[in-house]
Amino acid sequence: PLPVYAHVPMILGDDGKRLSKRHGAVSVMQYKEDGFLPEALINYLVRLSWSHGDQEIFSREQMIELFDAVDINTSASAFNTEKLLWLNQHYIKNKAPEALAEILHDYIQAAGYSTLDGPDLIRVLAVFQERCNTLVELANDIRFLYEDFETYDVKQAKKQFKETSLPVLETLKQQYHELEDWSAEAIHHVVESTVNTLEVGFGKVGQPLRLAVTGHGKSPSIDVTLALLGKEKTLERLDQAIRYIRDKG
Repeated sequence: PLPVYAHVPMILGDDGKRLSKRHGAVSVMQYKEDGFLPEALINYLVRLSWSHGDQEIFSREQMIELFDAVDINTSASAFNTEKLLWLNQHYIKNKAPEALAEILHDYIQAAGYSTLDGPDLIRVLAVFQERCNTLVELANDIRFLYEDFETYDVKQAKKQFKETSLPVLETLKQQYHELEDWSAEAIHHVVESTVNTLEVGFGKVGQPLRLAVTGHGKSPSIDVTLALLGKEKTLERLDQAIRYIRDKG
C-alpha cells in the first residue's frame, strides 16, 4: 500500500509559544539524563498528537494496533511536564525491580555512590520505586541506605530535632539495641512501645526517627526503612542524631 503522509500538530510550550530550548529540555538524550524511561517519553509524545478515546497509557503493541492516521489531532498541543512526570512515575512504579535495577545503575554511578555495601538493590527498589517521578530522584532517595551522611535537611532538623526529641531517640536506641528480631513487624512494635511509654503522638516518635536515619525525612514506612537499613546502621545514626541535638542545645 502507498504510505500516508500527514503533518502532526506543532508542540507548544506552556506559554502557548512554539516549543524551543528556552522551555527546558528538548533533546531526547537530555530526557534520558533527567531520568525518564523511554516508554514514558514515547507514550507521552504519541498521546500528544494522537488520541484513542480517553485512554492515556499505551504499550508499544497497543500503539501499533490502535493507531489510525484519522485520529491525529489537528490543533497544536501544549507540552505539559507534569503529565510527563506522571506517566514516568507510572512506568517506574510498574517496572519489574530486576529490570529497573539494571537501568538505575547508571544513575547511581552518576550520583557518585555504590550499592556494593548495603541492602540488596532489587529488594530496595520493590519498596521505593512507587514513590519517585524520575530515575534521578529514585537514585537520590535510596542513597542513605548505602552511604553515610554528616548533615541533615536544615528545615527538617529545625522542626524535628528539638530537646524534646532526645528522650524519644534515646528510648528508641535502647530498645533497638536489645531487639534481636530485626524485622519490620518487630521494629514497628518498638515505635508503638515508645509512643505508649513516653505518652506522645506517633509523629513525635516517627518523624525524628525518620530524619535521624535518612538525613532528609523522606522514606517509605519507618519500619520497612529500618529493616532495609539494618540494625548496626540504625544504631549508629541514632547515636549521631543524639549527639547532634545535644551539641545544638
